[in-house]
Amino acid sequence: MEPQSPEQAVRPRRRAIYLLPNLLTTGCLFSGFYAIVAAIDGNFERAGMGVFIAMLFDGLDGRVARLTRTESAFGKEYDSLADMVAFGVAPAIVSYQWGVARITEYGFAWGRLGWLAAFFYCVTAALRLARFNTRASRDKRYFEGLPSPSAAALVSGFIWSFNEWREPGLPGLVIAFTVTALAGALMVSPFSYPSFKNFDLTKPVRFVSLVAAVVVVFVVIAGDPSRALLLCFGSYALVPPLVWIWRRLRRRQRG
Repeated sequence: MEPQSPEQAVRPRRRAIYLLPNLLTTGCLFSGFYAIVAAIDGNFERAGMGVFIAMLFDGLDGRVARLTRTESAFGKEYDSLADMVAFGVAPAIVSYQWGVARITEYGFAWGRLGWLAAFFYCVTAALRLARFNTRASRDKRYFEGLPSPSAAALVSGFIWSFNEWREPGLPGLVIAFTVTALAGALMVSPFSYPSFKNFDLTKPVRFVSLVAAVVVVFVVIAGDPSRALLLCFGSYALVPPLVWIWRRLRRRQRG
């Protein structure tokens, strides 16, 4: 056997990039980009749909990578960058395009507040993703802070639900930007949110449970998807802080 040359000895190994999970991540990135373009064009219904479709791709890429054993460092970094576009930049742009032009009519200060609310959401999404990537969670059953896809669903779902609200007035615009800022604050909060990672879709269920799932998914959501999804993700976002407030009040009453 011939000895290897120094160049051959130090030549790094080529790392493969797996196609399927990264293709799904690209679908997430494309959906976020589509939501941004749709918001710029003033089509907020399609922008909301784009964010929710991005959530589907984001939920699939990790599961597919684990099932096919194609997880990689590249895929992890690519997924974070796609999440930042789809769940950080896109909802902020959707909120900005829908409300800032209207709220500016009530004064320069109101316009600045709307601008800052949209940017606050964007920067907290970046901080949330950075914290998730650098801090190992001890309990995989929970997330620390509201996950960025759920925050994006809350903001985009609100805008999508009230897309026909042509003249929301100052109170309506303030509510919209309050929802945007609140979603951002919850992303960097210490509240624990269920991850549902221990939920096994392959386990057998009762027939009644199957019927209930079909009714919820295909009747409730299909009947009014924007408000149904807003209700789902709004409840998911608000329950942990409300439970924390309730426990604090009970402790004060006992004390």
